Amino acid sequence: MLLLAVDTATPAVTVALHDGTSVVAETGQVDARRHGELLLPAVDRVLAEAGVKLDAVTGVVVGVGPGPYTGLRVGLVTAATFGSALSVPVHGLCTLDGLAYAARRGGLEGPFAVATDARRKEVYWARYEDGETSGEPAVDRPADIAEQLAGLPVVGAGALLYPEAFPDPRGPEHVSAGALASLAAERLAAGAALLPPQPLYLRRPDAQVPKNYKVVTPK
Repeated sequence: MLLLAVDTATPAVTVALHDGTSVVAETGQVDARRHGELLLPAVDRVLAEAGVKLDAVTGVVVGVGPGPYTGLRVGLVTAATFGSALSVPVHGLCTLDGLAYAARRGGLEGPFAVATDARRKEVYWARYEDGETSGEPAVDRPADIAEQLAGLPVVGAGALLYPEAFPDPRGPEHVSAGALASLAAERLAAGAALLPPQPLYLRRPDAQVPKNYKVVTPK
């Protein structure tokens, strides 16, 4: 097994290779405006670090979000392209699950929540108990869920952005492809089903086709 994992659902552009036992190479850079520019060079770096060619990859793992439309689709389209070119399966994982997995590996115990920046003064979030999600991911204003999450540690950039709502922030701040790859490898080894590589937006994109627009072309 050699899994190539990518995630662009947060400001972090992150890529890793996993051999079924451990992460063999990983890289990441935080830049919310350069996902498309940074992703393919990051893939090249991890392949070079691991000393393998792209055709050695046996599966692709991609974070499906939730995340902003533009950044999220960069990773998903890239993963789909690699899967098609290499004729290998493409597996999806919730980006919040990757953050939760890394937090647990870092020693966080008990119930907690994960929150990432959704912009518009909102967060994408989910609650976790016993290592599994409790309910579906959602997007809300921090003040609207502060009481619901009161007393819980909150992992991720969303907690750092809104300390008045989440007074017990925990790391990591952003997801890592290494955590996604490790989680995917564990689930695949256990025979568990992963998500399809489809985007989890949770809300409509900002760009909309205008209604009742004026026709300016000649009849």
